[in-house]
Amino acid sequence: MNPDEFIDAVASENETALSRLGSSKSLYADTEGEMESEEVLTAAATAEHHAAETYEAWADDEEGDVAEAFAETAAEERDHYDTVVGELDDHEPGEVPAIQEYLRDLDGTVERIGGFVGRTLAAEKSKGQLTGFFTGQADPQTASLFRGMGGDLEDQLERATDLLEAECGDDEECWERAQEAATGAIQAAYDEYTERLESMGVNPKPVC
Repeated sequence: MNPDEFIDAVASENETALSRLGSSKSLYADTEGEMESEEVLTAAATAEHHAAETYEAWADDEEGDVAEAFAETAAEERDHYDTVVGELDDHEPGEVPAIQEYLRDLDGTVERIGGFVGRTLAAEKSKGQLTGFFTGQADPQTASLFRGMGGDLEDQLERATDLLEAECGDDEECWERAQEAATGAIQAAYDEYTERLESMGVNPKPVC
């Protein structure tokens, strides 16, 4: 397997979950139905804060190129957090998202890199919705901020697959372990999305 095949395999395996995480209902779930700019920004800031903390912990725990990649990613996520908080008067991070709880339970280097891919694919869907939301709010400046963060995620995905190629090479079992972790991350996000919508009496299945 190569990086492109890996991304295609993860995306295909999780097509439904990623599609729904990229729907407008995803923001509705993240804000628990409070679809106002401040609530949307608050939810986004919480996600960035906890992502940065996860990658910072991984960077401290890993070595070499893997540690450097996680440290670079942590710095990007911290910059994202600071950028979003700059649009708010104040921010106190909320509960750790389910996807971050899942990632923090991963111990193996290959599993962490796979989880990194899964989180990045899910986050790309989120950034697309955030960009669209603020475009719809006639706030092109904030929409542009999230569009820029989406560009960082493209770099992160390339960084993650480069790491996997170095770690796994021609070892198919290694790629499979990474794919399982990537799927686990996406499904953790999707399960939380589903549970939140159902708790509000909203059908999570139709894509909006």
